[in-house]
Amino acid sequence: MRALLGLGGALLVWLAWPVARSAWQAQQADRATTALRLNYELKLPDLLTAIDALDRAVVSDPIASRYLQRSELLVGAALSPNFAPSAQQRTEWLKRAQEDLDIGLGRDPARGVAWARLSAVRYVLEGPSQRTVAPLLMSIDTSPMLLPLWPARLTLILDNWQVLTVAQREKIAVYVARTWQLSPRRDWFADAIRSPVDELFVRYFVRNEPGAQDEISRMLAERRKRKP
Repeated sequence: MRALLGLGGALLVWLAWPVARSAWQAQQADRATTALRLNYELKLPDLLTAIDALDRAVVSDPIASRYLQRSELLVGAALSPNFAPSAQQRTEWLKRAQEDLDIGLGRDPARGVAWARLSAVRYVLEGPSQRTVAPLLMSIDTSPMLLPLWPARLTLILDNWQVLTVAQREKIAVYVARTWQLSPRRDWFADAIRSPVDELFVRYFVRNEPGAQDEISRMLAERRKRKP
């Protein structure tokens, strides 16, 4: 009996070791992940070291969260204004991130932030398309009222407006109007406007909200005053 118990314990340790090792390796990337999220100073070599640590973590225990965390770092390396990779290197990192997101979201689809990240990656790689829109809509469906995510979503919506179907436009308009209602600050609506066409669509989204048109005009005027 003792021998069986000992064998069972040894087997449990053997099975748990890859998980523990993966968790330890993933922790080596936590500082870089936090720095990217909070826009702290982060040097590219430190970011690449964190990605290497996650490479080992994925090999040890290929669970969804490891793939999704690595995708976040790869997108940060490719798109952060603090780094200046070549076009070839940027594309390579984005393609790796897309693969990680496809795998991670396939195993854990209830991730609104990750769906938005996949939409952004596809937009950079492919431009406006239904392939870009599909994960954007999944992001809204899985985390509809996650307010910190809406500035990025609104930018993606405006970037892909030309390829949206009528049904998709109406669905999105409802959510944007609801987000306007719930947002304690709305300056990010003005920040998303980069052209007269963008302004037209944003005003359309909130056309039925009391005082919205005047508020948008005020925010845009304040932005113009701040520009040198």
